[in-house]
Amino acid sequence: MSDVNLVRIGILVAGLLLIAAIYMFGRPRRPGQGRRVAERSDGARIEPTLGAQLESELAGGGAGIAQPDLGFADASAEPQSDVGRRADESFEKIVTLYVAARAGQVLRGSDIVVAAEKAGLSYGHMQIFHRLVEGHPERGPVFSVANIKKPGSFDMAGIQELETPAIAFFLTLPAPMTALDAWEKMLPTAQRMAELLDGVVLDEQRNALGRQRIAHIRDELRAYDRQHEAPPLTKPARW
Repeated sequence: MSDVNLVRIGILVAGLLLIAAIYMFGRPRRPGQGRRVAERSDGARIEPTLGAQLESELAGGGAGIAQPDLGFADASAEPQSDVGRRADESFEKIVTLYVAARAGQVLRGSDIVVAAEKAGLSYGHMQIFHRLVEGHPERGPVFSVANIKKPGSFDMAGIQELETPAIAFFLTLPAPMTALDAWEKMLPTAQRMAELLDGVVLDEQRNALGRQRIAHIRDELRAYDRQHEAPPLTKPARW
């Protein structure tokens, strides 16, 4: 079995646990791509939570896998930092990448912290890492990085003992910049951290991230940006 296949198996089992790291980010308004919208008896739409959305997407092909706890085990144990907190907790779309250890190896907590610092990430809200807008941290994260192992955070008190098969990069849209610009910051950061950690970059389906998939994601995000452009101002009618 190849290294990539072994990594995919490990990520498939552990990937569900990413939910614990980002479940608190709000309720989605995301159309398409795996989204399931229910209706109440009165016909009103019921939007799924982010945790339910990710459970559906990250568990693809994972029938029979036990469902994880969807909350932070120690959410009240430590005060929460506001660094990297989203100004608006609603979102429409999420883009995910993984940096995974090679077969037979793990990513160690202390190495992750050093790599994150070198890659320009800030530790903060929900005890995970964030890329902030330079000079405007109050705008919230461009993207964030979580541990896929329960509870999803990076507890600095035990960082020397932390070992994980992978970390997850997630970009929630709308972001504090265009979707394509946010992606162009997340991709090289994931690639840089993979280099520093001797890991591999995987896409949301736990496949090795190749040029064709990168081009497809860029096309999707260009389309997203076009759909969310401000409409042109109309000239007042002349009477």
